[in-house]
Amino acid sequence: MAQRLNWLRAGVLGANDGIVSTAAVVVGVAGATGETLPVLLAGSAALVGGAISMALGEYVSVSSQRDTEQALIEKERRELRDDPDAEFIELVGLYRQQGLSEQTATAVATELTEKDALRAHLSVELNIDQDDVVSPWHAALASAVAFTVGALLPMATILLLPSPARIVATFIAVLFALAVTGYVAAWIGGARRARAVVRTVTGGAIALGATFLVGTLFGTGIA
Repeated sequence: MAQRLNWLRAGVLGANDGIVSTAAVVVGVAGATGETLPVLLAGSAALVGGAISMALGEYVSVSSQRDTEQALIEKERRELRDDPDAEFIELVGLYRQQGLSEQTATAVATELTEKDALRAHLSVELNIDQDDVVSPWHAALASAVAFTVGALLPMATILLLPSPARIVATFIAVLFALAVTGYVAAWIGGARRARAVVRTVTGGAIALGATFLVGTLFGTGIA
């Protein structure tokens, strides 16, 4: 359940990034021109570039984490092979540090060592589950998909609505979506919902307002 919640939270945050970054681009371009094609091109470039960037970043990050975990697993496996007695004493000491008596700690360490010594050491000593090492490819794909889903909202809003209303409608749709993602992320993490919503919506409003202002200034200058 914890792993699923982590994946869900990562997906929500990825969607949040897609919403903000793509909305900022399309609103900025829409502020500079009333034509649809430039908005479509800029938004598409922001969507594709952002999704790839998110996927690459997630792949590199998770790959580094996985390599570190696998190196630690191999190190622990080697220590168990070379000096099992010392590792057993260490395991007993770790259980003692958690508040178990000497007798109970020894009994637990003995039983778990007989069942799976490596798993016992990884769990208590390093907080690693060897069957739960995250795949960088899965993480990259999930990040790209989440970003794309988030980016489609401002893209669809600003492209499907007529020119006079599309910027205002995009502001409203984006801020509402950010409120939802902020609430969900806070709910998953056990944080205060209201504070997260205000923080997310405020940040999105600033980004949209700034890019729209820049686009308007450039559009005025061109005209």
